[in-house]
Amino acid sequence: MILGVNVKTSSHGGHSPDTVAELCVDRLISVANSAPPEIAQQARVARQQMLEVVRHYVTVAVQEDRRTVATKLEQAGLPDVAQHLRSL
Repeated sequence: MILGVNVKTSSHGGHSPDTVAELCVDRLISVANSAPPEIAQQARVARQQMLEVVRHYVTVAVQEDRRTVATKLEQAGLPDVAQHLRSL
């Protein structure tokens, strides 16, 4: 199997959950140019639904990780830093 290369860049930080979700879904599902129109349409709908689910869980993962890091910062005696992290 030959996989295409998909490159995304970002400025002033890492990728957003939306971008990560798109990269993930791009690897999971694609629509061949040679697909019959009905099949291609079904695949596009399935891809969009998958994107929404992956985007949701990537966002949840980021939020949960921030909560974990904020808790560790509080435990380390840095409540102000923890609060700043929570506000992002």
